[in-house]
This record gives sequence, structure tokens and C-alpha cells, in this order.
Amino acid sequence: MRDSFGRNIDYLRVSVTDRCNLRCLYCMPDGVKLKKRPEILSLEELVHICRAAVSCGVKKIKVSGGEPLLRRGLCAFIAALKNEAGADEVTLTTNGVLLEEHLPSLAKAGLNAVNVSLDALNPQIFIKTTGLGAAAGSAGFNNETLNRVVSAIFRAAGMGLNVKINCVPIEGLNESEIIPLSLLAEKTAVAVRFIELMPLGRASFYRGIPAKKVLQIINEACGPLTAFTGKLGNGPASYYSAPFWKGVIGVIPAMSRGFCETCNRLRLSADGVLSSCLSSGENVSLREELRKKPEGFGPEKEAAVKKIIQDVIYNKKAFNDFSPVYNGEKAENRKDKLMWKIGG
Repeated sequence: MRDSFGRNIDYLRVSVTDRCNLRCLYCMPDGVKLKKRPEILSLEELVHICRAAVSCGVKKIKVSGGEPLLRRGLCAFIAALKNEAGADEVTLTTNGVLLEEHLPSLAKAGLNAVNVSLDALNPQIFIKTTGLGAAAGSAGFNNETLNRVVSAIFRAAGMGLNVKINCVPIEGLNESEIIPLSLLAEKTAVAVRFIELMPLGRASFYRGIPAKKVLQIINEACGPLTAFTGKLGNGPASYYSAPFWKGVIGVIPAMSRGFCETCNRLRLSADGVLSSCLSSGENVSLREELRKKPEGFGPEKEAAVKKIIQDVIYNKKAFNDFSPVYNGEKAENRKDKLMWKIGG
């Protein structure tokens, strides 16, 4: 389905939980207030919404969180997104801590690709960026956690999954990790992507590194980089290759250039809030509609949910609040927006 600006909205990001086993500094600080269990949609309810979304033209579904692998029944949910909801492609975003043990079941469920959030390969910087040690729920984590994440990345790539590594480079925190992370793409067929920091919630207190500078750093150390002309997903990243590398480098210039004119996505939070934009305040709750009497998800309820989705798509705004061409509220005033609540 197309919105009022002619963009084809065919991508839905679905958060299955607001829980996470890490406390990354720019995303989910320790001590956050989480939703109560009855407020979180069941996986069955999420499948109903996704089926309605597919009937509106959604083809690709990204499962996120929080940390989605904390949600029981996730592999069966991924299978249901394909077999019951009818999604053409289902992918997963994870911090990778629990990934390796779930890889066989995820592959069996039909998962097409996995994105692993990884901001550092240096153990000390990894611990600092992820909040390990101080974070509630991080008991039992140690320096081996990083090794588990990296091992999961290599195993996933070896299984034939499309693997992307997402790093958010931040001044004074992990800029020294740009080259070590980039080199993961030298001998392994992965896409290492650097995403400009967006001023949502806690991230408002940090300064990101522009994509142009990231590319300059990589080009000087590993270049020459050349534009990659192959197809890698349908997101906003621009990709580059280096001589004799098996993988590629990607940048997502969310702040310096923006990509709203080609945005194709919706977002659904774990408590059922549907949003057409990461920075949008125009959100609609589907939970109340789903739980209206009578129970179940009959034709009338499905039609009502579908109508809400269609309205959200059509009314999707032209630009997010962070776009260089946006003239409204300044991004610095968006500290109330929380990345971990809306699925990244």
C-alpha cells in the first residue's frame, strides 16, 4: 500500500518485548520502567496484526525488542509470521548474546537474515557500551559474552544466513572500534554497517560520528572503497566494498542526509502501539481493538485492525523530526523518545 506521498510501505518492524539483557548507554539505561506483563501483546495477537499488515501490502517483517531472544516461543512465532501471516521475508535484530544457541531453531523456522548490534570488539569498550556489570539482569555476564556474540556472527554466516552487524559510532566512546569492526567483513561474507546516532532518549546526551567521517576513516585504513552495486535488503544503507573482501561496509546517514523520501516502514511496539515513524508522536494503539469483546480474531475485528493500519500508512508524514529538511521541533527536544520501547 502507498502512503499519501506515493511511498510503498511494505516493511514492518515488530517488537516482541521491552526486556533486554544489556543496558547499552545510548539505548536502554539501567533502572527503566518496563511494561507489566498484561500490557504486552501475546505472540498470537502479534501474528494477527502481522497478518492484517500483510494484507495491506507488507512483505518484510523485522522482529526486534528489547532483546527478542528473551521472548519464549520466538522461533515458533517466526515460523507463524511466514506460514500464517504470509510474510515473504522475516528477519531478526538481536544483541547476539543468546543467538548461537538458537541458530538451529531459527533457521528451521525459516529466518532469512539476522542483524547483530555490536559496538565494539575491545572487551573493555564492549563492557562500557553495553553496561555490563552495572546492569540489572546482567548477572553472570563477563568478558566471554563478547566472544559468544562474535562466535554467533561467524556461525550464522556459515549457515548461509544474511548477516548484518550494526554499530553506532559515538565520539569518546567507540570510535577506535570502527576499523576492527570493519575488518570483520574482510574474510567473512557479512555487512558491517555504521549507523549515525539518532537523538532518541538517552542518546540525546551523546555525539555521534557522521557517516562521511566513518567512510573516510575506513577508506584511509582499508581502502580504496568502491560503491557496492549488489542488492542487500531494502533499507536505507549505502554499501561499499574493499579489494578482495568477502563482505561489505555499510553506512546509514540518518542524521546527515536522511532517507525519509524512500522510507518504507511501520513500527509496532510490544504493547501494540503502531507508529509510522521512529520519531513520530502520532501513534495508534491496536491492543484495545484486539481485546474487545468478543474474544478471538474474527472477520470484523480483522477488518477493524486492517483499517487502522491503512490509515496509519496513508497518514505517514513526509519527514521525521531528525531529517535535515524538517523545520519543526528540534531533535534536542526529543529526549522523551525511547529506542528500546519502539524496536529501534
